[in-house]
Parts: sequence; C-alpha cells; structure tokens
Amino acid sequence: MKYYADFHIHSKYSMATSKHMELPFIARGAKAKGVNLVGTGDFTNPGWLYMLKEGLKETEREGIYEFEGVDFILSAEVCNIYNEGGQTKKVHSLILLPNFEVVEKFNKNIRRFGKLEADGRPILTFTLRDLAESLFSVYEEALLIPAHLWTPWFGLFGSKSGFDSITDAFGDYSEKIYSIETGLSSDPPMNWLLSALDKITLISNSDAHSPANIGREANCFKKAIDYTTLLNILRNQDKELFDYTVEFFPQEGKYHYDGHRKCNITFHPGESKKYNNICPRCGRPLTLGVLHRVYDLADRKEVQSEEGRIGYKRLIQLKSIIADSLGVGSETRAVEEIYGKLTTYFGNEFRILLDLSEKDLLASTEEKVARSIVEIRKGNVEIRPGFDGVYGQIMIPEEKPDKVVKQQSLF
Repeated sequence: MKYYADFHIHSKYSMATSKHMELPFIARGAKAKGVNLVGTGDFTNPGWLYMLKEGLKETEREGIYEFEGVDFILSAEVCNIYNEGGQTKKVHSLILLPNFEVVEKFNKNIRRFGKLEADGRPILTFTLRDLAESLFSVYEEALLIPAHLWTPWFGLFGSKSGFDSITDAFGDYSEKIYSIETGLSSDPPMNWLLSALDKITLISNSDAHSPANIGREANCFKKAIDYTTLLNILRNQDKELFDYTVEFFPQEGKYHYDGHRKCNITFHPGESKKYNNICPRCGRPLTLGVLHRVYDLADRKEVQSEEGRIGYKRLIQLKSIIADSLGVGSETRAVEEIYGKLTTYFGNEFRILLDLSEKDLLASTEEKVARSIVEIRKGNVEIRPGFDGVYGQIMIPEEKPDKVVKQQSLF
C-alpha cells in the first residue's frame, strides 16, 4: 500500500491564494493527484478554523479527520519576524497538532503576538524559542517543522534572514525539532551535504496556494498513519514506514540559483563569488539562492552513500508534461481535458507518473507524453534553474537553449 501525504498547504484565507482553496476543491485536487492525507493549513485563522470544525469529520485514527474521502491533519504555517543579535530574523514554521482543543489553546497563546485574523499565515513578533515554548507548553508532542528550510527570505537557513543551525534558532528546544521541510528549491541529496541534518527527517510538501499544486511535493508512507505514528516516524527516521519523498527537480524551484530578477541576471554560486555576490548590472546584492547557501553550510563535498536513507523520487507535474508535448500553457483547456481523461481512467496522477509501465503509458496517451514520463523517471531532463523568485524551466526538448544545465551535473 502507498499512502501519500502533503502536510503543508494554505486556505483561501492566506494572501495570494486561490479562492478555491476550500475543503471541496482541496479534496478534489488531492484525489486527482493521488494524495491521501492533506494538512489543513491555516488553523490559526478564525474564519478557516470555523470552516474546518464545521466540515471535517473525526475518524478512528488519532489526529486524522476526513472530508469526502480524503484524510486531513490539522496544520498551520506561522511567520516569526523579530530582531536578534542586531539582525532581523524572518522564519516560517510548519506546525501540526492532533485535535481542535489543542489548536484553540495554541491560538490563544500566540494571539497577543500577532493578528490572527489578518492572514492564514500570521506574523508573530516573538522569537522561535518563544514559539516553541508557546507550542510545547500546550502540547508536548506537537510537531514543529522549519518550513522550506533554505528559501532566502523566510527559510530557517535562508541567506537573507535565517540562522546557521537549528540550535542557534531554537536553543534548548532544538532537541524537539525532528524534521525539516526541504522546500521546492532543494532535495535530499543537497541536504545530505550537512552532517548536522543526519538525525533530522527530511519531508517534502507542496506549500500549495491552489488546488492544482497540491502534491507537487509529498511524502509516501507504506500504510495509513495517525498522528502518533507520524510523530514516531519523524522522531526516529522510521524507514520501515516512510518510503520516500516526492520532489521537484530542485532547479525548478524559484530560488535555486543566485540572481537578480530585475536585471535578469542568474549565476551558479561559483560565478556569484567572482562578482563578490553583487549584480554586475545594477551594483546591488544578488539574492543568494538555495544552492549557494547549501555550499556555505555544507561540511561534505559529496554524498557518500544513499544506503540507509529514506528515499526520494523527482517528478514533473503531469499538466506541465502534457502542456510541453502540446506546445501550450499548462492552464489551457486542451491540457485540462487530457489531464482529466488520464486521471479519471487511471485513478490519479501519482499512479501515472510513478507506477504505470512504459507499455501501458504508450497504449493510453500520446507518445510524446508517455516518452517524457519515462525520461523524467530516469532523470533525463534539461533545466534552466530558477532564481530570485523566478521558477526554473525543465525541458525534454530537441532544442537546447542557453543557460540550460544537465540535472545530474549539479552535485
């Protein structure tokens, strides 16, 4: 059995989020993707919390709720902004809790530090240590997970406002940080370059702001889980139950390389250092991407072995593959029609991308789509890396544009 989970999404109450991020559309998006368990997101927002309490049904599994055949777990992302050591720190964290009672107690604890009604992801004006204390005083077995760890602006290890270690950020509470979220611009091999993360369980989530993006990154477990099972999996790096993560190709993430979007400048970290991390066009500092930051903190030059580690699989979303084969945008009607037919016939997107044989793929869809899926499984793609808020471009083309790098060449 495969049981896919995406713990990090947002509701319509978060800024820059689709109005369709309500339970019916979230459930529909999860089913199409093949995601069995979805984080609710945004439980700190009173409006969304009310909708969750009205819409979700309890199940027999601890901490697991249900809506229209999809499992849900109570989750939220918060943003801490504060000054420490003469620097402004801006860090996003993912929180999971087992029931509405402890959610309401936690919300009460943090209300005086931020306006919870203002956004689905509230800004809290206290330290990460204070966040941990507020959370664990309510529920000792809460899950507190640094979100998109490496993102420049709001990742715990981000180049703009982060820290150099989990201990620096959480102090005595660092022992209760069992897991981190890799984010779209990094993947497990990048994180394995830091020995400090060896005992930390890596998870991947979509951070979806629209139903179509649910499951663009996810976690595959070998059976259905409940809250305590998840806690123990993350605390113990349980490879018997945690099979693999589903990953973006990290270069597709919008902060993988260094760059300056306004000047359309993008560099590999080695190139940035030649310019002292300054944009050669405007003279302003480059936004140093995830790969640069990994290199700065890494104490390993390469991954010695993947043996004994939780696995990972890199994917490109099916709509993007179909759009590329047709030469049209991924939100067009033609793409929607083909996507709908395929996911209806085969059940869901993950089954198509991960499980169907090449023979079945070729028999059921256009040859270019089928061939693309097979090549993606092998990692045979070409990539123009993302930078400074611009998503990267992944191609399986005949033409080879400038600034394209082979995926396998980066590590």
